[in-house]
Amino acid sequence: QVQLLESGGGLVQPGGSLRLSCAASGFTFRISWMTWVRQAPKKGLEWVSSISPSGRFTDYSDSVKGRFTISRDNAKNTLYLEMNSLKSEDTAVYYCTTGNRALTRGGQGTQVTVSS
Repeated sequence: QVQLLESGGGLVQPGGSLRLSCAASGFTFRISWMTWVRQAPKKGLEWVSSISPSGRFTDYSDSVKGRFTISRDNAKNTLYLEMNSLKSEDTAVYYCTTGNRALTRGGQGTQVTVSS
């Protein structure tokens, strides 16, 4: 079955950076679109970014464009999200999931808190 394990979250000051990882298993990662979504406290799921199977095509929400970078390593079955210039409004639980622009929670998520 599909298993997705997010990691790399933590507490960071505004303007700081974090790199999230998502280890995938149970499906053919290299042919799958992959997506990051997030859920802020008391809010619904928000699509963040998606990447094509080869990594050639990427897409970002307006709220993170220019600050976040999605990437993948198909040899390691791992998805990444590099987050720079973090803002308080980026505070959320981040999830990876399969599909293009999918709005589902793939794994248990990783908490990102941006606060001084």
